[in-house]
Amino acid sequence: MSAIDQHANDLFEALRNGRTVAPLRDSINNDIPTAYAIQDKVVALRLAAGERIVGKKIGLTSPAVQAQLGVDQPDYGVLFDTMDRTGKGPVPMELLMQPKVEGELAFVLGKDLKDPEMDLETLKSAIVAVQPAIEIVGSRVENWNIKISDTIADNASGSHYVLGNQTKPLAEVATSAIEMTLLKNGVVASQGTGKACMGDPLNAALWLAQTMAQMGRPLLKGEVLLSGALGPMVPVEHGDAFELRLEGFKSTMVSFE
Repeated sequence: MSAIDQHANDLFEALRNGRTVAPLRDSINNDIPTAYAIQDKVVALRLAAGERIVGKKIGLTSPAVQAQLGVDQPDYGVLFDTMDRTGKGPVPMELLMQPKVEGELAFVLGKDLKDPEMDLETLKSAIVAVQPAIEIVGSRVENWNIKISDTIADNASGSHYVLGNQTKPLAEVATSAIEMTLLKNGVVASQGTGKACMGDPLNAALWLAQTMAQMGRPLLKGEVLLSGALGPMVPVEHGDAFELRLEGFKSTMVSFE
């Protein structure tokens, strides 16, 4: 079995049994293309197990986090139907591994984005709705001991997400200036603005759309894009309740049992 297949199987089993794996970066020389090849294998295993792709997520959109991991680019992962906790009540902790939460903007696409040379206006014309989103990130790598290749292979540390129940057209959302506050058990735990996400969450979405089109795996009509954190991640503990306040939107809530 190749190293790519072995790491993919290990990460897939970690998802199934809740036991973390050791960092894999050294065995692949922290190589980004190899890490994406591992991610692709895990995606294939999850599809074969009956999961369905419903969108994509963008990670490493913060310059500070990029500097921490020694990279100058974001990364991406896949959203499966099993990751969507919208309207499903408290999230059982047994579904999660080393969870943390982030406040983000989600974009919903109304058309396919197949042109690798697309510009920002093309992207904006494809976005039919904007929603608040609480992303629950998690790591199958022990103790969050990650570098760029660890998180890419591990589906960009994706776990679950909750979308707000209010949508707005893109024209009504000031994406770069929007203010975000995330409260944990009623206390402010994270704050930020759209500028924290590559200057504007739309910049992150454009990078993803161009990248996926170049790879021959374009973003598709109906998919949800989680565009990246607007403030620092916040650790989750049993019994925690979070409220996302995104300027101009109703609050979005999630709790953990």
